[in-house]
Amino acid sequence: MIYPWQTDDWSRLEQLRASWPHALLLHGRAGIGKLQFAQHLAQSLLCESPTETREPCGHCVACLWFSQGNHPDYRALLPEALAGELISDDKVADTEDGKKSKVPSKEIKIDQVLGLMNFFSIGSHRGGLRVVLVYPAESINVFAANALLKTLEEPPAGVVFILVTARIDRLLPTIISRCRQWPMSLPATEPAIAWLAQQGVERPAALLAEAGGAPLTALALATDENRALRDFALAQLAAGPACDAFACGENLQKLAVPMVLGWLQRWLYDLLAQKTAGRPRYFPAASKALERCAAQIDTERFARFQKMVTRQRAVENHPLNARLVFEELFLGYRDVFNTA
Repeated sequence: MIYPWQTDDWSRLEQLRASWPHALLLHGRAGIGKLQFAQHLAQSLLCESPTETREPCGHCVACLWFSQGNHPDYRALLPEALAGELISDDKVADTEDGKKSKVPSKEIKIDQVLGLMNFFSIGSHRGGLRVVLVYPAESINVFAANALLKTLEEPPAGVVFILVTARIDRLLPTIISRCRQWPMSLPATEPAIAWLAQQGVERPAALLAEAGGAPLTALALATDENRALRDFALAQLAAGPACDAFACGENLQKLAVPMVLGWLQRWLYDLLAQKTAGRPRYFPAASKALERCAAQIDTERFARFQKMVTRQRAVENHPLNARLVFEELFLGYRDVFNTA
């Protein structure tokens, strides 16, 4: 299945059919459906009776195997932490010895790449292509990336790689250079809002704006169990110099640091957008609070605080004390305002 806003992206792929690249790199904003598009593409490459638009038929033997996660000519290379959540029907490439670690890894490891060697060493079961999906490509650690690079430099005959990433800047330039880059389009606003409304989402326009135009992110926000805490954090940010940093630390301490950093960075972006252009991007409903806060900003302190948040992003997945991290961040936020 592809989403309604991906039909143009699918049509554009027709130009590659005459000479399909051995490695295709799908990249674009998170939350626009790149993974689902990649799975649909993988199924179409394996389908034995594709439609006129080259989409999988859904009823041939290959499609039935694919939908059941049993196609022998398909492997998904992804972190163990995502194996049971995002691609539950895909045939996941195990480590070389077939074992998994006790704590699911958030990285694609070298053993997983080396574990594909047996897959490459045998021919196609159905006489067609063999397909490897790599998601998210930015989660490949350095050792795995070097091992994958060797395979991309000398690709096995009849093997096609589909790499998917929302952070192409985190990939090794050597890997990028050996792939055909394929940017995925950001959905137009009106069709995305219409799709969200069809899913039963309330205030779809506001949520789509908060999600940066990504419909799947907006849908996740609509059902987010941390919605109340997110509203609390935004209310504290809207308070500007009156922000209660210690209350933020107390109430948000059980949340993941990357999540709260995401809220904070979007708010900072809107503060800057409000101050320079008079139009926020992520929180248009909070335009009055943003205007009030933007009028009190000390430019130099604001710039220093943005650098501080960026540095925190670099270590966001480390096992730090979340409460102390949040207290420091919200204290720093409070200090960017002129209180005279």
